[in-house]
Amino acid sequence: MDYRSSDSPGLETYAGPRSEDVLPASATAAVKVVIVGGFGVGKTTLVGSVSEIRPLTTEETMTQAGVGVDDIAGIEHKTETTVAMDFGRISINEHLVLYLFGTPGQERFWFLWNGLFEGALGAVVLLDTRRMDVSYDVIGRLEEKGVPFVVGVNRFPQAPRYPMEQLRSAMDLDESVPMVDCDARDRASCRDTLLTLMRYLYTLTTASTEHQ
Repeated sequence: MDYRSSDSPGLETYAGPRSEDVLPASATAAVKVVIVGGFGVGKTTLVGSVSEIRPLTTEETMTQAGVGVDDIAGIEHKTETTVAMDFGRISINEHLVLYLFGTPGQERFWFLWNGLFEGALGAVVLLDTRRMDVSYDVIGRLEEKGVPFVVGVNRFPQAPRYPMEQLRSAMDLDESVPMVDCDARDRASCRDTLLTLMRYLYTLTTASTEHQ
């Protein structure tokens, strides 16, 4: 983010971060969360909707170079794509802050995931019911890495709706993995999805402590 300002012609000064971007003084804990999913499932939209600071995005215009490489079936209208990551921040309460990292969806950019996953306590997997197949490999990678996750079913307009248990069966998800409805365009809905992840992580931590 560029925080440069100039009060005099030809002279630049650095004003520092905007007041709304400053981390609250009451914050005592920060958690890194990754937002994952296939190409075009709404990751950038979610980060932008819920972030309390101006989100950092790395979207670039899609070009002919991606033709035949990126699967755009069902999202032919998409003109931009994340090539590195999205970043945002949300305060869950006065003490707990979540740092959100949105991953690129195309498989050719998955080599970036290792760095983005480092230090992450959990993940939100966004699911598009029109293109469920793009999430199979994503969930498989999370399970391989041992990253706890919840699934947010992003309710796109015109997308088919299925009972949660039917979706769980189709995705071969364990009964313990939470699944929730999510509208990536709606801040409250996104926040509820993140809270579901926090509650799930707390449950896992409590269970692990009891077994020690």
